[in-house]
Amino acid sequence: MTEIISSILIAIALTAIGSRWIDFLYSMPSAPLSFPKEIASRSKFRKPCLFIFLTLCLIKIFTAPAPLNFYMATEIFFLALIIFTDFEQYVIFDKMLIPFAIIGVVATIHLNLPIIDRIVAAVIGGGIFLLMVMLTGGIGGGDIKLVAVLGIWLGTENLLNVVLIASIVGGICAGIMILTKIKGRKSYFAYGPYFALAAIFIIFSN
Repeated sequence: MTEIISSILIAIALTAIGSRWIDFLYSMPSAPLSFPKEIASRSKFRKPCLFIFLTLCLIKIFTAPAPLNFYMATEIFFLALIIFTDFEQYVIFDKMLIPFAIIGVVATIHLNLPIIDRIVAAVIGGGIFLLMVMLTGGIGGGDIKLVAVLGIWLGTENLLNVVLIASIVGGICAGIMILTKIKGRKSYFAYGPYFALAAIFIIFSN
C-alpha cells in the first residue's frame, strides 16, 4: 500500500512538472510544431493519461533496488514526455533529448554498466537511421536522435530489440491507418512513440 501511495504522489508531481515543461516548449517562438493552432485540443487528455501511465510504471519500478529504481523512473519520465509531444505535435525536442542523454551517461557510469557497448549502440544506432533517412527518408531527425539516446541507456542488444519491436508495431499501425484512410501513403508518421513504448517494454522485461 505504501508503494502505491508513493507512486501516486510522485506521479502527480511528475505529471505537473512534465506537462508544464511541454507547454513551455510549445510556447517557444522557434518550436517546430506541426499543429500550432490545435495545441489545446490535441493535449486535452494529456494530464490524466500521463498520470495514469506514470503511476502504473512507478508501482512496478518501486520493486527495483536503489539507485536503479531512480534511473528507471527518470528514463520512463522522459520517454513518456516524448510519447506525448510526438503524438500531439510530431516533434521530439532537443531540450528533452540532451538532458535525457546526459542522465543516461551518468547512470551508465554510476551503475558500472559497459560504457563502450553503450557508445557503440548510440553511434551505430543513430548512424544507421541517419543513413536510412538520407537514402529513403521516412522518419524525422528527432527519431534518429532518440534512437541514439536509447543506445546510451539500453546498450546494443536491447536497442536492437527496441528497433525490431518498434519497426514491426509501427509498420502495422501505419498500414492500418493507410487502409482506413486516416493517413495517406505520403503522410508523416510519428515513430517516436513506438520507439519509446518498445523501450519501456524492454526495460520492464529485463
